[in-house]
Amino acid sequence: MRKLRSIVVGMGLVVALGQLFSCAPKKAQKEEVPVLDTVVEVKMPELKYGLPVDSFTLEMGKVKNNQYLSQILNTRGVGMGTIDKIARKSKTVFDVRKIKSGENFCILSTRDSIPVAKYFVYENSPVQYTIFELTDTLGIYQGAKEVKTRQRTAHGVVESSLWNAMVDNGQDPMLALELSDIFAWTIDFFAIQKGDRFRVIYDEQFVDSVSIGIGEIYAVQFDHYGAENYAFIFDQDERWDYFDEQGKSLRKAFLKAPLQFSRISSRFSNSRLHPVLRIRRPHHGVDYAAPKGTPVMSIGDGTVIAKAYQKRGGGNYVKIKHNSVYTTTYMHLAGFGKGITTGARVKQGQVIGYVGATGLATGPHLDFRVAKNGSYVDPLKVKAPPVEPVKEENMTRYTAVKDSLMQELHKIQWEPTPELADIN
Repeated sequence: MRKLRSIVVGMGLVVALGQLFSCAPKKAQKEEVPVLDTVVEVKMPELKYGLPVDSFTLEMGKVKNNQYLSQILNTRGVGMGTIDKIARKSKTVFDVRKIKSGENFCILSTRDSIPVAKYFVYENSPVQYTIFELTDTLGIYQGAKEVKTRQRTAHGVVESSLWNAMVDNGQDPMLALELSDIFAWTIDFFAIQKGDRFRVIYDEQFVDSVSIGIGEIYAVQFDHYGAENYAFIFDQDERWDYFDEQGKSLRKAFLKAPLQFSRISSRFSNSRLHPVLRIRRPHHGVDYAAPKGTPVMSIGDGTVIAKAYQKRGGGNYVKIKHNSVYTTTYMHLAGFGKGITTGARVKQGQVIGYVGATGLATGPHLDFRVAKNGSYVDPLKVKAPPVEPVKEENMTRYTAVKDSLMQELHKIQWEPTPELADIN
């Protein structure tokens, strides 16, 4: 056994020595490349107006009354020659003479011991802005902030006015104007009464987490004098419009009123005591008291057949012929809308003038008159025919949309002091 072990050991030694002193080339060993687990984090620059603002010092401000671009930039070290070139070059992009007081601006300067202004950004609106490069290139271009939308619900009960109902319930009062536009042909918003109520599904728009207003309105229920009035948005013939629960259009031939949110100071009468002349005579119109300058709109499509000054008391007035049956007159105007001349065509909702007190008037108001077949009728009692309803071939699709929105509306409770809620 010992002899066998010696033979085995001897053979192993010979093999080892043979490998050690062999002249045969060795097969190359493949080197293993180490794998690194380290991830290098690249810090992205902070952007504002599309510019890397973390590389600059930012100065935010508001345009003061009677302040011009030259005054803003010159006090920040920008020469008048450069400012003059900017003003001339910017006309095709943004006329610097249109810079308004109260609007925001931002100046981006270098972070040197003596800062040098490199960019001037003027915010035309909460969304749009104009960038002026203060470098050799003097580039001028416009941009827009990202607008985010959140779907909301709102509801309330009227105590005094729809506007106040919005305010009392912590909602954007501009929503009241939107609802008045949707129901302009079916509800007289000058006759809103206590106890009327609403619930609505809509979008609210945000920029930089700040609300900038109302977006799309999808569905509304407005109960007026105990009657339920619905509006659902629907696209038909490449046009978005509002229809009721039966698929009838909410658009009519005429608007219910020619201006927004005021009060009726005098109604249609065959014997009214004139406030200036102090005599009784017919008043064949409706007086809407409103602040001077309030836009006055045509209640329907038509042709201007008169634009003049009435010496007998009506002051500045516009008369519009809508069709072979109806003519409307708008009196005591402070001024006329753009493009309003005799013979001009006007569209429903187009501004044709502004509330004033011209002629015989004790204060600013609109005297609005409607003639049917040549005879004056009470504007508050005119019933306008509806336009085209949802077409038969679209009814199945409309019903599906309407039923879904109706279900969401009915989930909204009627508490008089609701909180604004998100749907999603």
